[in-house]
Amino acid sequence: MENIDHTRTKAKSPQTNGICERFHKTGLDEFYRVAFRKRLYHTIDALQADLDAWIREYNEVRTHQGRWCFGKTPMQTFVDTLPIAREKLLPAA
Repeated sequence: MENIDHTRTKAKSPQTNGICERFHKTGLDEFYRVAFRKRLYHTIDALQADLDAWIREYNEVRTHQGRWCFGKTPMQTFVDTLPIAREKLLPAA
């Protein structure tokens, strides 16, 4: 056993789940509300393809001002911190 306790946050609670709640708001405002005004989707696959393209743009092109990004894209932030994460990696049990 890993001695990990599972806990749940209160639904729609930005105080305890702010990062997820903010991402949901951004997705709603910047993707869904825009996409459904521009196009009538006939399949879930068509919607998924557009969502996948938006997620790529969100993670790899658009810069963020979030807590750890400091004006970089999330992918740049991830790649830049890989050496630090590897230093802190625990050996497999």
